[in-house]
Amino acid sequence: MAITATEPMVTHRFKIQRITRETHDSHTLELEPAVSKEKFSFRPGQFNMLYAYGIGEVPISISGDPTDNSKLVHTVRSIGTVSSAICKLKKGSIIGVRGPLGTWWPLDEAKGNDVVIVIGGIGTAPLRGAIYYILAHRESYGQVVVLYGARSPKEFLFPKLFEQWRGRFDLDVHLTVDTAPSGWRGNVGLVTSLIPRASFDPYHTTALVCGPEVMMRFTIQELNKRGVENSDIYVSMERNMKCGIGHCGHCQLGPFFICKDGPVFKFSEIKQFFEKREI
Repeated sequence: MAITATEPMVTHRFKIQRITRETHDSHTLELEPAVSKEKFSFRPGQFNMLYAYGIGEVPISISGDPTDNSKLVHTVRSIGTVSSAICKLKKGSIIGVRGPLGTWWPLDEAKGNDVVIVIGGIGTAPLRGAIYYILAHRESYGQVVVLYGARSPKEFLFPKLFEQWRGRFDLDVHLTVDTAPSGWRGNVGLVTSLIPRASFDPYHTTALVCGPEVMMRFTIQELNKRGVENSDIYVSMERNMKCGIGHCGHCQLGPFFICKDGPVFKFSEIKQFFEKREI
């Protein structure tokens, strides 16, 4: 299922066309090629290495619409030297892009099934492209359920987009927060609390899960309780990636390199390593 760029070590120059502040520490960048109008395709779940000139590079999921190859979209959280530098760039700045790299969500294999998407925190970014793709091919899927949990309403990524999706009759969207401020009328509790009452056929379901590892661990347990098999659950393991091509070893998980063999894995393939906290 893996696909890599034709020249995975070649960095291409892109220009920032638009920057949108999503939360207090997250920004979405829309990029276009700086030299030519060459189209750039990817599959939902893949990532690029973004290079801040003079500082370094960092792996970032592609969070745009895979059916729109006129631009690249990345949502970046400011948590380190490179990502902080990227978030401070302005419209018109040049940024390096290497990729696309890694595996993708099994959206073709999921056709004919119900799809349950469970998101925690900034895990929205790696899964937004998958939702775009499903909606563009909506007739190919059964029930589509999106469950999204964040610490507070201010931590939700793309709130306007989720409001649009909640208004659709062919998409079942539920949001929840850990702690609710006054005026919040939605669900309160962990995202796993939404799974028991979600409407889907567990024996004909493909589940896509992305978020903090502890959240994914309990999400998988709840999906198992509903009858979803581990072979039908896919997780994105974007952690400790550095080089993007499996050379540096920072992202090794048992026999796997996250950046090369993932970041999207069938859970049954990594279950024994995922559950060992010291790995």
